[in-house]
Amino acid sequence: MSQTQEIHLVAHRGNARDYPENTLPAFASALSIGLRCLELDVHLSCDGVPVVIHDHTLRRTAGVAGTVFDLTAKQLAHIDAHEPERFGERFRGTRIPLLADVLALLEGRSDVLLFVEIKRASLARFGHEQVISRLLPLLREAQAQCVVISFDLAAVLRARQMGAVAIGWVLDRYDARSRLKYEASQPEFLFCDLQKLPTEGNLWHGPWQWAIYEIESIAVALALAARGVRYIETMAAQAMSTALRTAQSGG
Repeated sequence: MSQTQEIHLVAHRGNARDYPENTLPAFASALSIGLRCLELDVHLSCDGVPVVIHDHTLRRTAGVAGTVFDLTAKQLAHIDAHEPERFGERFRGTRIPLLADVLALLEGRSDVLLFVEIKRASLARFGHEQVISRLLPLLREAQAQCVVISFDLAAVLRARQMGAVAIGWVLDRYDARSRLKYEASQPEFLFCDLQKLPTEGNLWHGPWQWAIYEIESIAVALALAARGVRYIETMAAQAMSTALRTAQSGG
């Protein structure tokens, strides 16, 4: 099997190059392009409902003051997440989705894998137990195709204890100390920023899959595949999907 056939593209916050990140249009677009792996970010609203947004502050994605923690899920559902600094008014009316809204896209789609990242700010605000106890029941119906991930190792380990089928740790650094931690914890996935990796050599081997993010070049993706990486996370879903199909066809 060729390296290109083994590559799985992960839509980082959906097709976030062409649509506002972490929104239903971004996820729907990634699926329509043909990607079968999605990644999203989760915070809790003030009433403890998981909502899909990267920053806990609303300024960058919604163009308004305040934080996710200030508002109920019902109030957040009326706030646009149209990224006005990036798209102007083009996507006005695109709302902040609930996690439940995104999970609905998986119905009848057992071929889709969803990476759900728990954000540190919510863990600090509400505590690990509350965040995970609010998250996991929503994932239960699709738990076989959901992977709970976080920079916070304690959070993903607690998620596993509470019933998560698969977990992934997002590394702050690629070093010996981190290696000891993940060899002990045995996550199914390890995520790492490309810039934090050594420039050459195979990555540490174990019973996990590597997922490397911030990739927008098929040449870089192929080089990573040669080093043992099978999951390539990108915001440029359309361009990377087209380039991968070309590489697979030998074009």
